[in-house]
Amino acid sequence: MSGKILVVDDEARMRKLVRDFLTKDGYTVVEAGDGEEALNVFYEQRDIDLILLDVMMPKMDGYEVTRQIRESSQVPIVMLTARSEERDELLGFSLGIDEYVTKPFSPKTLVARVNAILRRSSQAGAEEKISISGIVLDKQAHTVTVDGTPVELSFKEFELLQYFLENKGIALSRENILSNVWNYDYYGDARTIDTHVKKLRAKLNSASDLNRGEMIRTIWGMGYKFEA
Repeated sequence: MSGKILVVDDEARMRKLVRDFLTKDGYTVVEAGDGEEALNVFYEQRDIDLILLDVMMPKMDGYEVTRQIRESSQVPIVMLTARSEERDELLGFSLGIDEYVTKPFSPKTLVARVNAILRRSSQAGAEEKISISGIVLDKQAHTVTVDGTPVELSFKEFELLQYFLENKGIALSRENILSNVWNYDYYGDARTIDTHVKKLRAKLNSASDLNRGEMIRTIWGMGYKFEA
C-alpha cells in the first residue's frame, strides 16, 4: 500500500512502533506529539490520507482535534485509546471517528485495519462524485468545481450544496434543510439557511459566466429547490 499517515501520540515509543510497521508496509509517516502539533502538521501537509489519533494527550485531546479537523476535512481518522467505555466510543463516532483501536493492540492488525479503511475510501471516492450542469462535487476530496473552475466553500456550504444536488428537483423546506444539514440538535434561527444560500449562490455565480448559483431557486414561504 501507499499513502501518507499522520501518527499522533504523546508517547514517542508508541509513535516509533506504529511508524516502523507502517513504513514497512509502504506508507509515508509523519508524526505529532500532541493535539496542537497534530493540527499544525495536518494543515501544513494537506496530502495526509489517514490519521491515527491518540485520545489522551497534552494541550488538546483527540476529541477536540477531531472536532476541528471535521470542520474542513473528511480524512479517515482511527482513534487509539486505552479506554473502551461505550460512551467514549459513541462520542468519538458522533464526532466523525471512522474506527476505534483499543490499546494494547497488535501492530500488524492495526496496519491491516489501515489498509482496509484506505481501500474503502478509495473505492468510495471513485463513486462519490456528483456532476450536474457543470457543477462537480467530490465528496471524498471535499472539492467543488463549476465549469472546471475550483470553488472554495466552507464546510457547511459544501454540505448544503451536496444536499441540494442529491435532492435535485425536490422542494425542500427550511426545516427539512436544517434537520438534514445542520442536524436535529440545531436550535438556531432558520434564517441562517438564507445567509448560507446567499453566499453559496454568489460563489457559484462568480466561478462561471452562466450564473450556476441561480439553479438554487427560492420557493417563497417554504424554502428552496435545486433545478438544473
